[in-house]
Amino acid sequence: MDKNNFSITIIGAGLAGCEAANQLSKFGVNVNLYEMRPKVTTAAHKSSNMAELVCSNSLKSDSEDNATGILKNEMRKLGSLILEAAEETKVPAGKALAVDRDKFSKYITDKVEENELINVVRDEVLELSDNEHDLIIVASGPLTSDSLSKKISEITESEHLYFYDSISPIIDSESIDFSKVFKASRYDNDSDEEGDYINCPLNKEIYYELVNDLIEGEKIETREFEKAIYFESCMPVEVLSERGIDTLRFGPLKPVGLIDPKTNKTPFAVLQLRTE
Repeated sequence: MDKNNFSITIIGAGLAGCEAANQLSKFGVNVNLYEMRPKVTTAAHKSSNMAELVCSNSLKSDSEDNATGILKNEMRKLGSLILEAAEETKVPAGKALAVDRDKFSKYITDKVEENELINVVRDEVLELSDNEHDLIIVASGPLTSDSLSKKISEITESEHLYFYDSISPIIDSESIDFSKVFKASRYDNDSDEEGDYINCPLNKEIYYELVNDLIEGEKIETREFEKAIYFESCMPVEVLSERGIDTLRFGPLKPVGLIDPKTNKTPFAVLQLRTE
């Protein structure tokens, strides 16, 4: 097959769609990349840029000591556009790879739109081709439009296509008592450099008081387009608290790898704040 007269359609210009389009272009393949925004908006996206991060600005650990770090290293060797953009727009986050959301999505959008082999079509896809010779990559994600979502559900015989976004609070630095916290990144106790996280150590009494407040406190109701079917790797803290009073201190509030310089001991639990 002559690749110069051959093209592949990709539906959705998110992380997966943009990465697939860029990789295909490296092999000289023409790509028609469909993105419905800004013509059709979603309840979570805020801009018309491609690869907009709507959940978290952290791409998880960048250390090769774990699976996510190893995967990133493999992606770099393959010339990943996503990792290239992340490196260009990263912000301090210890051993995690976190990015400036706006700069990250703009970087990818510019690269894709400048690519002569990628034809960006700003329009909604309502149907999927029945022609077996048409190659289509569906990368529309959980915020797929209702019409296409219905079509995907019919093909996959699945009803579980949904979106859920846990809210990450923003804290004013002036509200933090810096005499009680310390800056450090996990397992960097031997480093002379100050860590990228603000760590709020919690003793046993304060920790259990926090858990009780999370369980008994007022909660934000899910929006109309959301369903409370949680993604196990991104659980709301109040839901984790309801699973057991010690769940948080063995989960996101675990103190492992952190030493409080004021006591020279590992705290009972730690609330970590990213400085950006």
